[in-house]
Amino acid sequence: MSNLTNSHLMNTYNRQPVTFVKGEGVWLWDEQGNKYLDALAGVAVNGLGHAHPKLVKAISDQAAKLIHVSNIYHIAEQEALADKLAEISGMDKVFFCNSGCEANEASIKLARLYAHNKGIENPEIIVMERSFHGRTMATLSATGNRKAQAGFEPLVSGFIRVPYDDLEAIKQIASRKNNVVAILVEPVQGEGGVQIPTDLQAYFEGLRSVCDENGWLLMLDEVQSGIGRTGTWFAFQHTGVTPDVMSLAKGLGSGVPIGACVAKGAAADIFTYGKHGSTFGGNPLATAAGLATLNAIQDESLRENALRMGDLISEKLKAELAGTQGVVVIRHAGLMVGIELDRPCADIVKMALETQLLINVTADKVIRLLPPLMINEAESLELVERLVKLIKQFLAQ
Repeated sequence: MSNLTNSHLMNTYNRQPVTFVKGEGVWLWDEQGNKYLDALAGVAVNGLGHAHPKLVKAISDQAAKLIHVSNIYHIAEQEALADKLAEISGMDKVFFCNSGCEANEASIKLARLYAHNKGIENPEIIVMERSFHGRTMATLSATGNRKAQAGFEPLVSGFIRVPYDDLEAIKQIASRKNNVVAILVEPVQGEGGVQIPTDLQAYFEGLRSVCDENGWLLMLDEVQSGIGRTGTWFAFQHTGVTPDVMSLAKGLGSGVPIGACVAKGAAADIFTYGKHGSTFGGNPLATAAGLATLNAIQDESLRENALRMGDLISEKLKAELAGTQGVVVIRHAGLMVGIELDRPCADIVKMALETQLLINVTADKVIRLLPPLMINEAESLELVERLVKLIKQFLAQ
């Protein structure tokens, strides 16, 4: 057994008492050979599951050629991945970094430079309650989670917070402030409890309209909802509304660290030489992994599978938990599934681990499922069977 209390690691994670040594598809094995159903996928990272042969080959082949050369030079793999992202998103240009918070940091910097170019002093960005955008100082300040922010004051200024899914609150700000330059919003709030707008289409059309009327940038944080997770390449594609800026990470590299800030139209040309950069961003290994990931999702129809399996899991959970006292609501967008209970339920994560099921709890009361996009029907039904039993057992305590 590995040393689970290693004194040389900073105490930044409340780690579960298990160490995994190998994986295949939706399954993981620990040091004792126990087999676990992974319904978390590295928190929406392992969209292809574990040890996908096309990904393994792409990483191995690339590592044997070039891992890193620096953005001082042209990188063919980076340019190919940027082309692919532009093709599937309908957007124009890409900046590569290493994580979701870096992608959001790039979006925030882009919005501030946009303001500077327009002569706007002290620009502000509208952000949402219950949002999560990262743990760097700017993204933490944009995040709508006071618990995550506590102790890190003074926070970065320049953010105005409004309730999620409340267009009227945004319109009121537009009527009285002239230094707002952008809206930053998650199409689906993952860390906030798998929160989905009541009418996604109307909400996005309203956001787009307000931005267009006021000359603001519409910036979407698709770090968790992007790369096929909700059944389309990006959650905004359920609406027909295209953002000006979009941040990506998590599922983009299937576990190899990579993030991206994608922009369209005038926003695509705001960054110029010397205005932003990243030492490791978009290196050959990371972008080869990203390209292999997107090609596998496309070739294996995993977006469509995410839609079908998300519907199946949600419908079966609703049927099996109907009338169960303590279950408030079940929400889902593709393979982002949240089961909200009427009480804090962090303990159910350890209970699930003991039955060799991997899940997590977010926003205190929401069981969150983010299984690999390649999960099949039998695995989905097994997930539901195990989870329903656990939820009923937990609520009966």
